[in-house]
Amino acid sequence: MPSGREAGARRPLAGRGRPAPAAAVSRLLVLSASMGSGHDAVAGELGRRLHDAGHQAVQLDVLDMLPARIGPLLRAFYRSTVRHTPFVYAAIYAVFFRNGSGPRPGSSPLAVLAEDRLRQEVTRTRADAVVAVFHLAAQLTGRMRATGGLRVPSAVVVTDFVAHRQWLHPGNDLNLCLTPAIAREMRQTLRRPAVACGPLLPHRFRPHPPGEERWRRSLATADGRPAVLLSAGAWGVGSRLAETAHLLSAAGYLPVVLCGQDRRLAARLAREPGVRALGWVDDMPGLIAACAALIDNAAGQTALEALAVGTPVVGYRPIPGHGAEGVRSMAAHGLSHYAADPWQLLQRLDQLTIRRPAADGAPGGNRLVPGDVVGPLAGLVSAQGH
Repeated sequence: MPSGREAGARRPLAGRGRPAPAAAVSRLLVLSASMGSGHDAVAGELGRRLHDAGHQAVQLDVLDMLPARIGPLLRAFYRSTVRHTPFVYAAIYAVFFRNGSGPRPGSSPLAVLAEDRLRQEVTRTRADAVVAVFHLAAQLTGRMRATGGLRVPSAVVVTDFVAHRQWLHPGNDLNLCLTPAIAREMRQTLRRPAVACGPLLPHRFRPHPPGEERWRRSLATADGRPAVLLSAGAWGVGSRLAETAHLLSAAGYLPVVLCGQDRRLAARLAREPGVRALGWVDDMPGLIAACAALIDNAAGQTALEALAVGTPVVGYRPIPGHGAEGVRSMAAHGLSHYAADPWQLLQRLDQLTIRRPAADGAPGGNRLVPGDVVGPLAGLVSAQGH
């Protein structure tokens, strides 16, 4: 995963090393959530692009807007379930998140608890619009727009390959999606505007980044084993990571496991012969580019980064819920491969290392086309007269 920020403080977002514009065209309040690092990474890149276009953006963690430390408890519960009792999270996802017909519970009770705080923050920041990059934030802004509690327009940046129920609310004014197909599905479901903006990734994620050769030298083995990257996200979440690493090593690959912030996982895997275990990595573009493939379990930011760099992605043993649906959806879009079992995994890797795919890392040359996220947001603010 890319480097992320911890939850907590308000954070003005700005382009690194670039002079601020003389005057901002508009002010946007960006609502993220520190569930791992992916949502914060998207919010940070959105803020950079807005700043470079002459706007202002302030990022808040929607979990910190919940009273009585509900946010940290929610974060801890999610982290614990996906790591230790994934079947519990799978059941929660099936009830609260998965799309389908018939009445089912939602997250409105949680969203209600943050309404007063959001009103205060909109007033404090003099925001012209609110942008949600986390599904609970999407429910919060959509509900408040529908009931008249939020006077400025709201937009949602959908970071998943599956727009599950918690992303959907007809009260939001605009939805920004990864692909035209996801945008089309949201328009049909909500009867509200939805457009494709592509992935929100920093420019350093591009083919042949500067650190690629350094990482190739670092990962080189005496017998010339291709390096294969295994992603476990910021929290070191994954199913049978050691077993998968052993499988790759026995098949002639060098498994490189991204353990994120989980030092215990990194220390345990580092003791395994033939396995390279890494903690938090800052030069992700170079590392990803130096590997023959990425084995992904969540269809999140790391998978998008691999596609941008040109490294093929193989979905395998996804985490439950949004991970399983996202990995399969990403493969259905023709952007990645999917392996249902160890035999298929080795088959896919053997094919990829013999014949490197198109420069964008996607099978058949399919790719995620970078789009415009700033234009639709600026147009939304302008249309509302803010």
